[in-house]
Amino acid sequence: MKVVIPGGTGQVGAILDRALTTQGHDVVLLTRSPKSARQVYWDGSMLGPWENQINGSDVVINLAGRSVSCRYTAENLEAMMSSRVESARVVGEAIAGAARPPRLWMQMSTATIYAHRFDAANDEYGGLIGGDERGVPGYWAYSVNIARNWEAAQEQAATPDTRKIALRSAMVMSPDRGGVFDVLSWLARLGLGGPVAGGGQYVSWIHDRDFTRAIQFLIERDTLTGPVNLAAPGPLPQREFARELRSAWGMPVGLPATRWMAEIGAFAIQSDTELLLKSRRVAPGRLADAGFAFDFPEWRTAAADLVVRHRRG
Repeated sequence: MKVVIPGGTGQVGAILDRALTTQGHDVVLLTRSPKSARQVYWDGSMLGPWENQINGSDVVINLAGRSVSCRYTAENLEAMMSSRVESARVVGEAIAGAARPPRLWMQMSTATIYAHRFDAANDEYGGLIGGDERGVPGYWAYSVNIARNWEAAQEQAATPDTRKIALRSAMVMSPDRGGVFDVLSWLARLGLGGPVAGGGQYVSWIHDRDFTRAIQFLIERDTLTGPVNLAAPGPLPQREFARELRSAWGMPVGLPATRWMAEIGAFAIQSDTELLLKSRRVAPGRLADAGFAFDFPEWRTAAADLVVRHRRG
């Protein structure tokens, strides 16, 4: 296949690129800073010569969007919104104008679209979409609106000959340097990976190999359209998530952090506490119903595998 990945030079793009090229597929990455023959320039908001890569391709997987690992200032939130919605809009325009449009357009979305919830897992059938929860910071609703608008840009695109899937992905855990697993591991090895604000909030995640396997599974299942949760079936409270990660690293100590300590830590690394405090309890309902089997359904075995690979470099 020819697979085009807008925004494909980030961590998740690198994971997909490795998996797809290893299987012999022709992968083209659309990026603002091309550095190889397989990377093509685009600005994420306007049509241009990069459209030629879409025409005649088999699959488009749009991952473009400003990183959420930042301070949630008004300026950064607006950049997160515009970079996602505009890139989805322009990808839709390119597909609509293609003489030979791709048969599948996968649009990255996020499990953050679901409500801050403890009582039950959110799947695609009856999951609660967030945005109006009580007792949480008001700006958390903006992240939900980003996800809503992100998915709407794909849904509203006039691409009748192209199947569309919105990838409501949890955190993708891989041993790559600079990724979320690397950062969490660094904290755990320092003895700082304990419960945050009590640790009752749920963490949803997916092992990088299951992420790429799920993408390939969805490519092959011609009947699946619409939102699909990419999350392991074993979400767990943050205190247990952190304990299993420390165990995998052989670190017996994990100092707890209060909410205000989390605020200081997030400020120090220029991130936001929503990433730590929102309870993301997500279940892969549609993947499970379609027959997808996870290699790493539980965090304990996933963390052990990731630690071994991280140590190997």
